[in-house]
Amino acid sequence: MVKSGTLILNVAARFLLPLQLLFSLFLLLRGHDEPGGGFIAGLVAAGAFALYLFAFGLTALRAMIKVSPRDLVGLGLLLALLSTLPAWWQGEPFFTSQWWTIPLIGYKASTPLIFDIGVYLVVLGSVLTALTALMATDRDPEEA
Repeated sequence: MVKSGTLILNVAARFLLPLQLLFSLFLLLRGHDEPGGGFIAGLVAAGAFALYLFAFGLTALRAMIKVSPRDLVGLGLLLALLSTLPAWWQGEPFFTSQWWTIPLIGYKASTPLIFDIGVYLVVLGSVLTALTALMATDRDPEEA
């Protein structure tokens, strides 16, 4: 049941959430060549989920994302760490970029993209952890 937010906020949150998430993916994928990247893309995605949180409440957000934001932080740190290994396996200096072409679609994947995805998940998880913790402490004791 929708308790928080107004009708306008609820409609705007439902409409803007997918648009903001698509824009965050756009920023993520173009980030290693032009302005953008994992940090700002993670902030845009966190803003999308924050709008949903303010419109529908903490229970609705947790039901929608189905994963703990803290797990996103851990997964992001793991991906950032794993992005350093291909250079090490090639005997090159730490954080040297490695590139691979995906044959079927011709897309060039890289270790900077893997690192940016890790940063994206760390930023998204950190902001959502902070927001959900603040919302949980702000609850009315009679609701629990």
